[in-house]
Amino acid sequence: MAEQIIFYILATIIVFSTIMAVTTQKIIRSATFLLFVLLGTAGLYLLLDYHFLMAVQIAVYGGGVMVLFIFAILLTHEPGVDVKFEKPGRIFISALAALAGLAICGHIIFYNVNKFYTYITQQELNMQDIGMGMMGTDKYQYLLPFEAISILLLACIIGGIMIARKR
Repeated sequence: MAEQIIFYILATIIVFSTIMAVTTQKIIRSATFLLFVLLGTAGLYLLLDYHFLMAVQIAVYGGGVMVLFIFAILLTHEPGVDVKFEKPGRIFISALAALAGLAICGHIIFYNVNKFYTYITQQELNMQDIGMGMMGTDKYQYLLPFEAISILLLACIIGGIMIARKR
């Protein structure tokens, strides 16, 4: 019973913060609401007894990525200036795209949840297998994409600095 109450509280915080992150006109407030979303997700991981994922969520996303976002915002925008709303036609097209994405994700989840459940119940993975899968160099392991994303993030930081220098 207590877990359900905590889940509903976390879900409410996540939903409210998500809506505020995309509707607020102040860009720093939007980033702050995104931080609340990430911390609420970490709370859900803790509720599911995934302590490692909770720590990674807080350290990597809540800490590192949010600092990168705030740094990029401060370099490229004036933090006190309001963000202007788009034209109604663009908002409508964006809403349609978001609903289409939601429908596609819902379809994929609905038709694949049984496959995932039977895979999880057949075998239990330990942390070493997950770590080797993520950082290994063999076939179907993800060290190369991980390094490519780090180079992409470095290029984004350099691009933000170059944009800020031109001002």
